[in-house]
Amino acid sequence: MADSKRFDNYINGEWVAGSDYCVNINPSELTDTIGEYAKADLTQVHAAIDAARAAFAGWSTSGIQARHDSLDKVGTEILARREELGTLLAREEGKTLPEAIGEVTRAGNIFKFFAGETLRLSGDYLSSVRPGVNVEVTREALGVVGLITPWNFPIAIPAWKVAPALAYGNCVVLKPADLVPGCAWALAEIISRAGFPAGVFNLVMGSGRVVGDALVKSPKVDGISFTGSVDVGRQIAVSCVSRQAKVQLEMGGKNPQIILDDADLKQAVELSVQSAFYSTGQRCTASSRFIVTAGVHDKFVDAMAERMKSIKVGHALKTGTDIGPVVSQAQLEQDMKYIDIGQSEGARLVSGGGLVTCDTEGYYLAPTLFADSEAAMRISREEIFGPVANVVRVADYDAALAMANDTEFGLSAGIATTSLKYANHFKRHSQAGMVMVNLPTAGVDYHVPFGGRKGSSYGSREQGRYAQEFYTVVKTAYVGS
Repeated sequence: MADSKRFDNYINGEWVAGSDYCVNINPSELTDTIGEYAKADLTQVHAAIDAARAAFAGWSTSGIQARHDSLDKVGTEILARREELGTLLAREEGKTLPEAIGEVTRAGNIFKFFAGETLRLSGDYLSSVRPGVNVEVTREALGVVGLITPWNFPIAIPAWKVAPALAYGNCVVLKPADLVPGCAWALAEIISRAGFPAGVFNLVMGSGRVVGDALVKSPKVDGISFTGSVDVGRQIAVSCVSRQAKVQLEMGGKNPQIILDDADLKQAVELSVQSAFYSTGQRCTASSRFIVTAGVHDKFVDAMAERMKSIKVGHALKTGTDIGPVVSQAQLEQDMKYIDIGQSEGARLVSGGGLVTCDTEGYYLAPTLFADSEAAMRISREEIFGPVANVVRVADYDAALAMANDTEFGLSAGIATTSLKYANHFKRHSQAGMVMVNLPTAGVDYHVPFGGRKGSSYGSREQGRYAQEFYTVVKTAYVGS
């Protein structure tokens, strides 16, 4: 379990020491060590898969009340401990404490939601075209699922994968991002006491090259749900399809935020700041490109520059901090690389662009805004995944829509306008899975479908009742008289 700040893997109902351990460091305070977390080897990964496979027959046919009660218990404990778990999340990932507590609350609500879904499993009973024959259409659990989660939402994304997987009768092997294992371990510890049979849920921490690769390639794993980078996601898709395993991918985004001449400028600025910079811009739904029509362009850039002066960068646990640190040195280097690219491409640096000195040593970056940028620039086309955004001027709504859709991604898209005509047109013609009208592009509810189009997503949607599309298979049974 946990010994002197060492945290083990959870396999077949037992805590199992890792073959090695990695140190989890607070990006707000590099001298703060959260703990040492186990790294699984191949033997442990396969043991977890075997445990899940052995538990599947019993769990997939278990009573729905027992499933409900265990899931509800998990949600209840998460919500009761939201401040404690939020502090852990802020320490290991760098979200501000209010954002971290909000994420933990979301995770608890997700488990509560899917506890309810266990009691709402439904099917169809139909008459056949043949007299005396009836048809039953039901859903059954997919099987053993490997869940591979990212570092930017270290408890919410594991929750929105684990909860539906268990609710629909699957057995789980969870591999969290090795950069932020603390929240996943805390979730596993809660699950370990919630009444699930041994093997139904397993946690194997470690690198993607070892743990993730083994899950993806194992013939005993029936499906993989992955959230992470585009390159890795595409490799997973090829591997899963080649062995006919089910696959669900949530990957990158280059989310547009359109601001039209008729927008409420104050509202447009605030939602743009929220979209681009909060959570340090480390959200797949964050907007990093503002597409602004000519009549309001200059006013918008000036207003953004003024608003950004009041954004407080600092320690994630410190009261008054608006934006915490970047999650790691590697991510900070990537952000700085794109700031250099933007300047070399000829974009005008309006605000930010450099490191921020705080009371503690951490990965602190000033929120950064470019203007006078072009649609073809790399900063306009490639996902940066940090507090860096740029503004592109366009003539009118038609040009804005065309530019918004001119991307390989299609996760979230927003528009700021007081025109019902343009709002309705954008909702229909935006090539994104989620559309926001006069709202930040980032920020979605836990009970409705989440996902995108084009290079952002592959497979069925996550969250809400739509989660059953991935975690279940449809069976059609014919019954004669």
